[in-house]
Amino acid sequence: MKELTHYIGGEHVKGTSGRFGDVFNPATGEVQARVPLASREELDRAVRIAAEAQPRWAAVNPQRRARVLMRFVDLLNRDMDKLAEALSREHGKTLPDAVGDIQRGLEVVEFCIGAPHLLKGEFTDGAGPGIDMYSMRQPLGVTAGITPFNFPAMIPMWMFAPAIACGNAFILKPSERDPSVPLMLAELIEEAGLPKGILQVVNGDKEAVDAILEHPVIQAVGFVGSTPIAAYIYERGAAHGKRVQAFGGAKNHMIIMPDADMDQAADALVGAGYGAAGERCMAISVAVPVGEETADRLIEKLVPRIEKLKVGPYTAGKDVDYGPVVTAAAKANILRLVESGIEQGAKLVVDGRNFTLQGYENGFFVGPHLFDHVTRDMEIYRKEIFGPVLSTVRAKSYEEALGLAMDHEYGNGTAIFTRDGDTARDFASRVNVGMVGINVPIPVPLAYHTFGGWKRSAFGDLNQHGPDSFRFYTRTKTVTARWPSGIKEGAAFNFRQME
Repeated sequence: MKELTHYIGGEHVKGTSGRFGDVFNPATGEVQARVPLASREELDRAVRIAAEAQPRWAAVNPQRRARVLMRFVDLLNRDMDKLAEALSREHGKTLPDAVGDIQRGLEVVEFCIGAPHLLKGEFTDGAGPGIDMYSMRQPLGVTAGITPFNFPAMIPMWMFAPAIACGNAFILKPSERDPSVPLMLAELIEEAGLPKGILQVVNGDKEAVDAILEHPVIQAVGFVGSTPIAAYIYERGAAHGKRVQAFGGAKNHMIIMPDADMDQAADALVGAGYGAAGERCMAISVAVPVGEETADRLIEKLVPRIEKLKVGPYTAGKDVDYGPVVTAAAKANILRLVESGIEQGAKLVVDGRNFTLQGYENGFFVGPHLFDHVTRDMEIYRKEIFGPVLSTVRAKSYEEALGLAMDHEYGNGTAIFTRDGDTARDFASRVNVGMVGINVPIPVPLAYHTFGGWKRSAFGDLNQHGPDSFRFYTRTKTVTARWPSGIKEGAAFNFRQME
């Protein structure tokens, strides 16, 4: 059986803790590799190496740091197929979806090539008599990221690309469920010219996470995962004096107005609700048709589309719409929530509970499910299912539909499908959700805008990628300068006036 490693100091390093996690092939249910789970000592070694390497990297000018990222983009494109196959093998998502995972991360790397512009400070000439003022954005030092299983390429790149572009060192603690691609990314960026020790990968579980949160040298931590863990990361990291951005769960609503193009809305729901087996924080998991007639038309359009979905292993290529979920435990939790929906009175319109795939009976496949007549008190409405389950909540009016999205504890993403511009503008203005789609089902911003939710979906005051990422991974220093002009003023005992 393959034994994976850490990547510390530019080398693949075997784990020394004696603890390992199993890496499954989700399509077969078989263990395909073991990943070492780092001890505090192993994490500390990576931090010491990072702290030694970072000042030299910070002294490299931004344009030359950007050139490393430019070469990294070329290498990502060169090895796209290899990376996608490794990602699909451990995660289970289809190859086209794996390519999309890598591509959306690559786009953030491309944005970070603009570091020379993004790191510019401000200057005021003549702020006072002979006085100039200017600001500088400087790196924090050693930073870290704790990333989830569902995007093992994209989210690590969302974190380490801006951190490195700003002149920091970065320690990545990827999900132990699919760690191979992060290790490959570390190899590729060093091939692109990144000095050893600036990007390191330390695999692990809670012990490694706590070591990151408590380490006095690490200055900032990024996290994406569930809301309970995001809250823990934020509170624990902040208590130890760190800058933290922690992104949690979601329950994304899509409102369908009576004037919407129903075929367009149905296609959008199927893609956004069942793509990647629903294992996306931006997946649409709640459809909210406004009016009984709208709801009936929507269900009529959805059912045949959902029943035609093709579920299978990534090796089937483009013939598959989505693959298995990541673990047996994830599958069991999804099916438990489906049962709770039935018990609490929701109508199961499409039943995927008995889905099996010949030759892959031990895989973690979950058939597509569609619920109708879901109410806000049901568990399937309140909780993030993270599986191929779409719930339909019928709203009597636009105001009721808007209230559903606004009242939910999560505020990651939402969407509205309508032909009416006034309704769309009102929705975008009033809804208390961080990312809004208008006739767009998965409103993930492009790399030059920031990504982030509201309410219990995010902790911290700065978002991922876009300009916020450069603010997060730097601190501002403001300089007030005056050069001797021969004027004798004597000592000043009050705040100097700048007139």
